Amino acid sequence: MPVEVFSGAKIALLCEGQVLVYRRDDKPGIPFPGCWDLPGGGREGSETALECALRELHEEFALVLPGIEILWSRRYPGLQTGGQATHFFVAPVTSADIAVIRFGNEGQYWRMMPIGEYLALPDAIPHLQRRLVEYLAACIPSGEAPR
Repeated sequence: MPVEVFSGAKIALLCEGQVLVYRRDDKPGIPFPGCWDLPGGGREGSETALECALRELHEEFALVLPGIEILWSRRYPGLQTGGQATHFFVAPVTSADIAVIRFGNEGQYWRMMPIGEYLALPDAIPHLQRRLVEYLAACIPSGEAPR
């Protein structure tokens, strides 16, 4: 079976109407410096998209979620012409999961942020905001709070 070609994966972790976000480092030369971001990053080796997202989650937040329930999974074309595809996942977490977060050395700080607040931020990564909006529009019945 051929190995899928993609460059990385992001995951939106939802808990009680909030999403796990972090403020990226504000260093020149990195994509989206100082912006609000979601866990995830670049692919290593031949890992699957979900393995990539979960590895990055562990590296960035020290979270290990072996029985994670994926609510949404979508492959997106690369953002640049000829760029490799990326993956976006949405999954619920518990307050107990959040309580054991140990923030790594990438980024400035993290927080659980109300989903609506995250979506309204002018300094969040726009394509990740759009992807979360797409999930909400497709999967959340009107008026129901997201998990």
